[in-house]
Amino acid sequence: MCAQAHILCAMSDSSSLRVADADREALASRLQEKKYAPGEKVFSKDEKGTSMYVVLSGAVQIFLPPPPKEKDAPRVILKDSRTGEYFGELALFDDKPRSASVEATMDTVLLELTREDFAEHLGRSKTAALSILSEMAERLRVTNSLLSQRAATNAVKEIEENLTWGQRFADKIAELNGSWAFILFLLFLSFGWSLTNSVLAKTTFDPYPYQFYNLFLAVLVALQGPLIVMSQNRQTMKDRATAETDFRVNLKNEVGIESLQRDLAAFRAETTTRLEVLERMARAERVRAEVPVKMPGGPLTVKSPSDTT
Repeated sequence: MCAQAHILCAMSDSSSLRVADADREALASRLQEKKYAPGEKVFSKDEKGTSMYVVLSGAVQIFLPPPPKEKDAPRVILKDSRTGEYFGELALFDDKPRSASVEATMDTVLLELTREDFAEHLGRSKTAALSILSEMAERLRVTNSLLSQRAATNAVKEIEENLTWGQRFADKIAELNGSWAFILFLLFLSFGWSLTNSVLAKTTFDPYPYQFYNLFLAVLVALQGPLIVMSQNRQTMKDRATAETDFRVNLKNEVGIESLQRDLAAFRAETTTRLEVLERMARAERVRAEVPVKMPGGPLTVKSPSDTT
């Protein structure tokens, strides 16, 4: 009981969800421990979900299994959940199938909260219901903000526009060190320094073995190292920003494609319905034209075109 309450406290502290102590203790009393061996599945994709889980100890892997026609294809790993993390919370609010599979990667103990226990507690506690609604509203705001902003941005250009003069200097040094110009410069400098101190100068200011020149090269190498590392760290930051931009673009494209698919499905259903109505109307007109018409005071006769004129 204490461990369960501690886990729920850690969950509320690590997220924007703030649950009162009384609600936390009440929910902790409803949690049931379940143990899983390594490789044992907690639930499978498309399985009906009725509960959420909290990792008390161990770790689980959330993944998308390969399609039935491609059993040899690798699974798509979505997340590795460890102690204090939770998953399957959507099953508390809807009755839809699971969207992914979950498997224990080691000896794992999970805390299960069923939909019935959760709904019963929400019916008794208004503060817990308001906390849940506040958390869902916050997630909806974040999603709307993510989808409303322009996803395709030049992340590298934005970073370069905000660089300081020191950062720009480090990038120029790193760019110069990786060029033939720097190599040729060092070769000509070494040759000129040796020629000056050996032949041209009457009094050599740095005689062989050129200790002053070696000191100059040592200082140059010592300064080059940190500058190159700074530039590499900045390049890593640019790569990370580019990857985040690509992720936002892919996410927005995926949402747009799903919306387009829904619109196409609705358009197809509406078109099919209208075509069926038109076919029924055409069939009714054809039947009315072919069925004999009963004339007043006489037998059934087929209406001919001359009768209508």
